[in-house]
Amino acid sequence: MAKAIMVQGCTSNAGKSYLAAALCRALSNEGYRVAPFKAQNMSNNAGVTPAGLEMGRAQLVQARAARVVPDVRMNPVLLKPEADTRSQVVLLGKVSPEMTALPWRERKVHLWPHVQAALHSLMADYDVVVIEGAGSPAEVNLRASDIVNMRVAREVQAAVLVAADIDRGGAFAHLLGTWHCLIPEERALLRGFILNRFRGDPALLSPAPEWLEAQTGVPTVGVVPMLDIPLPEEDGVWAEARRPHASQEGFVAIARLPRVSNLDEFALLGDLARWVTTPAELEGARAVILPGSKSTAADLAWLRATGLAGAVTRLAHSGVPVLGICGGLQMLGRALHDPLGVESGHKILGLGLLDLTTTFAADKVTVQTSLTDPETGLALHGYEIHHGRTQAGPQVQTLTPGLLWRQGNVRGTYLHGLLEDPAYLERFLGWAGLTTPTALESLDARLDAVAARVKSSLDWPLIERLAGSQTP
Repeated sequence: MAKAIMVQGCTSNAGKSYLAAALCRALSNEGYRVAPFKAQNMSNNAGVTPAGLEMGRAQLVQARAARVVPDVRMNPVLLKPEADTRSQVVLLGKVSPEMTALPWRERKVHLWPHVQAALHSLMADYDVVVIEGAGSPAEVNLRASDIVNMRVAREVQAAVLVAADIDRGGAFAHLLGTWHCLIPEERALLRGFILNRFRGDPALLSPAPEWLEAQTGVPTVGVVPMLDIPLPEEDGVWAEARRPHASQEGFVAIARLPRVSNLDEFALLGDLARWVTTPAELEGARAVILPGSKSTAADLAWLRATGLAGAVTRLAHSGVPVLGICGGLQMLGRALHDPLGVESGHKILGLGLLDLTTTFAADKVTVQTSLTDPETGLALHGYEIHHGRTQAGPQVQTLTPGLLWRQGNVRGTYLHGLLEDPAYLERFLGWAGLTTPTALESLDARLDAVAARVKSSLDWPLIERLAGSQTP
């Protein structure tokens, strides 16, 4: 049976996914057979396994870090928000209408057996399972319905590390308060606190870590610096925190759709990305991206209501490169038909920048895809998640049937992950007259760099003891 190490956080966006990916790669480098696990994700940042099943992007990246094939057991429950009070339930990689229809608090009794089975199956197949929590275990109002934090830790007696984002301030209060909110059986599983995203001299932290250990009995086992090494993220907090770009060179405008999905694929743009919600914010844009959407029809209506639809159209006609991905591609077409009521149940006019017509089908395409782009000659790898089936008209150039189209300076694709490919990103920025923000490295190179920095910042002998204390 494997050992389980669990990374929990005082808050959302405390860096749990990042730290879990680092642990997966660092332990893999030590020779352990490692698997990631997160019982339940709430995110529209989904990807596709080689088996054609959906799971959270964070666990796909962590599987890559662990050098194992992604498996839906690593993320058995995925909640995809469709509205402020409604989420689609993806269970073991497939949409579950039955679970989606249940009220939130009634789902636990049905979902927990699937979580248990997936977790124990991984524990039987690997040396170490690196588990990621969600939000905070201190949400006492959610304890009764918990299937992702301390319920999981108690199930396999995981060694729990709790991370706080010290860059936000109040980290020691967060850690102490989280400890106070746990019941004794949960506190007994805590093995260490991690101060994440620290800027400055760690010597200045004293005597706070010692004070915290005196209060709780839990040591601070790591001070991880602020790392400017982008990895695909589970949610969009990084995008929300993006500051306006100050360079005179220009920027890439990305429409911040209300139901945007897979926005993690733009992380490599770095400070060149500006998320926009009004036409005025497009001033100076050198390229525009319409990203994926969980509700294409509703987000297209939002584009029109905000005036962005007209502004993007004018920029496209002026020669500014425009790229639509998945739902964004569908919006750029002439029309969207929904005869089965998958979204709106109506025919909706698109922006008309691509001579394409999309019809929504009941079944969803979920597949990993590889192709050679005839425009750039690059070998591209990514994934598709869409209900739409798109037909091309005579005015659009079909680069790859069903996947890539171009009409002048406007391009559209169903392939998620294009801009995570450093070579394609460089071409895209070249079309916009922009230079790459940094020397871009492959995902594996970035995972190695993150793992090395995090490992050197932790009490690594402790981590090895938690992983089993034996030679792999």
